[in-house]
Amino acid sequence: MMIFQEIVDSLRSLSTEDRDRLFELIRQQKMEERENEILANAREVFKAVEMGTAKKGTFEDIKSYLLADDEE
Repeated sequence: MMIFQEIVDSLRSLSTEDRDRLFELIRQQKMEERENEILANAREVFKAVEMGTAKKGTFEDIKSYLLADDEE
């Protein structure tokens, strides 16, 4: 496995075009990971709604609920 500095050194040897492609690939991969994270969170919310365990209300209602939990 390459250490971070080896990767940095390898990047320096790439052409500008190859670096641009690599950075685009990394950007796309990060976007996909974030989309998967959002999807997983949405699934959890839908499951909580189905089970009746989801808390509903205005921002102020939820803020008060969360702050009340911290005080206990």
